[in-house]
Amino acid sequence: MTTATLPAAEVKSSATYGVVAVFAGAVALLLVLSAVHLTQGTAALSVAELVRAILPGSAADDARSQAVAVLVASRLPRLFAALLVGLAVGISGAVLQSVARNPLASPDTLAVNAGAYVSVVAVAAFGISLPFLAGGAVAFVGGLLASGLVLLVSRGGAAGPTRLVLAGSAVALALNALTTLLLMLFQQNTIGLFAWGSGTTVQSGTQNVTLAAPVVAVGVLATMLLAHRLDVLGLGDDSARVLGVDVRRTRVLSIGCAVLLAATGVIVAGPIGFVGLCAPVIARLAARRVPGLGAHVLLLPFAGLAGALVVVAADVLLRLAIPSSLAISVPTGVVTTLAGALVLVWLARRLRDGGPAAAPARGANGSVRTRAWVIAVGIVLGVAVVAAFVTALLLGDRLILLGDVMNWFNGTAGRQVSFVLDQRWPRVLAALLGGAALALAGAIVQAVARNPLAEPSLLGVTPGASVGAVLVVLLFPGVGGWPIMGAATLFALATFALVYHLAASRGLSSDRIVLVGVGVSAAATAVTTLVVVVVSPWNVGVALTWLAGSTYGRTLSQVVPVLLMLIVALPLTLAASRTLDLVALDEDVPRLLGVPLNRARLVFLALAAVLTAAAATAVGALAFVGLVAPHAARALVGASHARMVPVSVGLGALLVCVADTLGRTVIAPNQLAAGLVTALIGAPYFVWLLWRSRAA
Repeated sequence: MTTATLPAAEVKSSATYGVVAVFAGAVALLLVLSAVHLTQGTAALSVAELVRAILPGSAADDARSQAVAVLVASRLPRLFAALLVGLAVGISGAVLQSVARNPLASPDTLAVNAGAYVSVVAVAAFGISLPFLAGGAVAFVGGLLASGLVLLVSRGGAAGPTRLVLAGSAVALALNALTTLLLMLFQQNTIGLFAWGSGTTVQSGTQNVTLAAPVVAVGVLATMLLAHRLDVLGLGDDSARVLGVDVRRTRVLSIGCAVLLAATGVIVAGPIGFVGLCAPVIARLAARRVPGLGAHVLLLPFAGLAGALVVVAADVLLRLAIPSSLAISVPTGVVTTLAGALVLVWLARRLRDGGPAAAPARGANGSVRTRAWVIAVGIVLGVAVVAAFVTALLLGDRLILLGDVMNWFNGTAGRQVSFVLDQRWPRVLAALLGGAALALAGAIVQAVARNPLAEPSLLGVTPGASVGAVLVVLLFPGVGGWPIMGAATLFALATFALVYHLAASRGLSSDRIVLVGVGVSAAATAVTTLVVVVVSPWNVGVALTWLAGSTYGRTLSQVVPVLLMLIVALPLTLAASRTLDLVALDEDVPRLLGVPLNRARLVFLALAAVLTAAAATAVGALAFVGLVAPHAARALVGASHARMVPVSVGLGALLVCVADTLGRTVIAPNQLAAGLVTALIGAPYFVWLLWRSRAA
């Protein structure tokens, strides 16, 4: 007898038993993990000792008091924080996925966590001490503004998962650059916020959890009141309106509740990555097998339960894998981000090929320009690059006159002028060449991904290079450029190979490459944080300087690798510009014209990976150069790569050189990392680009 032929009462009873069973199983597993969680720490305490510490028993008073002290002061607050944050973020992610009708929506991919984090850091940076609830309000506003921007430019997720994730990742990239700027400029006021930025459940007491619990309760209650509306909203906007649901109001209220829950989680434990992605995925997978669980009145609590399981399990695994003395300093978010990256890659691999529809967005191809216009742009750009180079030599913590530069060039300058220029000119050259390499890599990546929002840092290449470079920088201080270049190249190519393999194993498509790249990027960023806090937790400033993108202390040996790569890569790219034009069109035209599409993708992306690694040697992990320069070049001279690539290279060199000069002069004798200035320049441009192409 099939389910369809069973009496309705029996079907309903079976569904009820299934829902009860899955909830009971999840609760039982959570209780077991919580018991294990309480036994972990620097002090060896068994479950029995902890139970005797809580309940009246026959244990000795001193032993009991010691166990109670450990339990109350450290372990219970950490467990409570894990449970509360997991519950809040799990429900938040489920609501965002339902509102966007997108399985990739989460507080991470919608930049909620990044917006809340930068708000918290900004308040701390300026020495403002806020009460817990006021700090939560600041985080809520930051998260709401960031998620609102992402949803606006991705049309609420209706533009597809790739655009949603790219928009969220790029907005998060801009906000994280601003966060890094604040961390570097106000190191005394923001001590400890770097590791906290990856999410940690370590607590100094139960105060934060106690204050946050009522807020989470209000947020959960509000989402439960919206559960029926979310069910109807899942039928489509038109159907929901016919059934009497105010679609716009439901979306606004739902997003507000989701951001409130996610922001509260950030205030308690920092932005614990990808819990809001993993938990709803687990809940929806269970709902496919358990009839009745798909209704939001049950799905939302189960997603919260799954979120608590994810965070507690991550904490348990972290302390099993790392010695207790180190586990307290390693963020729990490192483990959850790695898990979330796996989920994102898994979802990306299930994505259907875009086929012909995966063409560039409207407005991505630029305008058709005359030959005279292109020549004029080239001349103006060349003059601007030369002027930027000369200006960069003159300006800094000490002003140098043009005549002094000429005397230095002829070898007749004074000792002080020679000392300044000998230190300055390798930095200027590193900025020019590093910017050119990143712009060339960005042009290649955007063509292969057929998306003007893509860049090396969003496809895993830059974060992969960062892992290798930061590892060498921290383990071998003062090492030359070639070892850093070697490590960065090795890790960049390994990351690229992983992205390509994961994307190609289910049929290669540009959308899949982008989504897998974002997932691998998140994992590489988590690994970088792990390297910093384990290898050299007292030397975070060095890692931050490199990750922010800086030319500080650059020598000629660190400039030579990127120069050699440009000498090789630029002519190769120009020679293959026609092939790159075809690859950027769609999936079908290149194959019809005899272009081996998969091989071409492989070669171009490998070239972009090596260029990014070489640029990392010269300027560190710069953001936005590979995104802004190619797009601006297309707007100036059109989409033909024979024209666009040289202009993109020139714009990248100009952007980084100007950014480095501003960073050395605006707050002299202090300095801003060049990457932070490029992010501050690139972020408004990127927001404008997203807004302009929102209807594409």
